Amino acid sequence: MPDDTPSTEARPLAPQVASFTAIHIIINTMYRMVYPFLPAIARGLGVEITAIAQALTWRNLLGAAGPFLAALSDSRGRRAGMLFGLSLFISGGLVVIVWPTLPGFVIALVFTTLGKFVFAPAMYAYLGDRVPYDQRSRSIAFTEMGWSLSSLLGLPLMGLLIGYFGWWAPFPVLTVLAMGGMGTLILIFPRDPVQVRQSNMLKNFRLVFSSVPAIAGLVIYGSLSGAHEVVNLLFGVWMEDAFGLQITALGAAAAVIGIAELAGEGLVSTLTDRLGKKRAVAIGLILTALSAIVLPMLGFNVAGALAGLFLFYITFEFTFVSMIPMMTEILPAARATLLALSFAIASLGRALASQVAIPLYDIGFWAGAVAALIFILMALAALSLIPEAE
Repeated sequence: MPDDTPSTEARPLAPQVASFTAIHIIINTMYRMVYPFLPAIARGLGVEITAIAQALTWRNLLGAAGPFLAALSDSRGRRAGMLFGLSLFISGGLVVIVWPTLPGFVIALVFTTLGKFVFAPAMYAYLGDRVPYDQRSRSIAFTEMGWSLSSLLGLPLMGLLIGYFGWWAPFPVLTVLAMGGMGTLILIFPRDPVQVRQSNMLKNFRLVFSSVPAIAGLVIYGSLSGAHEVVNLLFGVWMEDAFGLQITALGAAAAVIGIAELAGEGLVSTLTDRLGKKRAVAIGLILTALSAIVLPMLGFNVAGALAGLFLFYITFEFTFVSMIPMMTEILPAARATLLALSFAIASLGRALASQVAIPLYDIGFWAGAVAALIFILMALAALSLIPEAE
């Protein structure tokens, strides 16, 4: 039986992790830019905000197909899975370039999200294959900086593009950058070794759904993502309605969130391996719940609202990123499948939250904060079913 391991070990990990981070910035900027600029996109398309919220629901629901597409990384290799994900992302960006309408926008959201949900599980599975568990949080936190930097760097730039050129302007920029990321990935990643066994997707699915810790992990992903979606969907509308912030100012608010998330990822890189993944997630969930409670209380002016958002996003990011290395070790035999299902369940959680967020906002922003709190408490209950692997 040939051993192809040296082909993947021959290249240093650091440049690959750096490329993951850069590609993550591009993908996540596309994924996140709808939220703070939701009113501007709706105006540009000539539709109500509820139509964009419905588009987000379709994005999240169809994103649940991710596990079936991400299975490619089990049967054909991690590199093939990542390239396939980027191909889907680029295809979605091209749709808006040639068809800048509401249907084109919806199709673009679906394809770019599928690309994200195929690329990310393959990437995390690759890191899970290469990095020891007791050091994994640090490597994953570094790649996850692509999430925070998308807010810190990407969203303010998207705000300028939208302000000067219109709602469609970010799509060609991000599509070209994704093409560059794909070229870099092809150059610095070795070809996947010839597979010596064929992964059985149905067997892996059975492994996941017969494991109580795996199911509990999926519940946490869905609940925590639901809480995040409620705040994500409402904060741009809330800031514009309550304080009259314009497009570029909303981009600055997104930068504040990016700083909070970057700090949360920094805490993961320094604390999570030391604390233990489960303990870190428990602490993070409790702090995120507390921040959801105080968020509407601090919204008496712009500074208070931004402070509340900072607290929510730093605690959420610490929790979510601490979850990822824990999930990579719950079922090593079905690592990519569990990670892909995690993203699918997270997408369904976001779909549910996007349906309740706007109606709750009609009651008041505090109602959205209460909904986020309920989601977080569900996640905390599920955590008790996961043993600490360390």
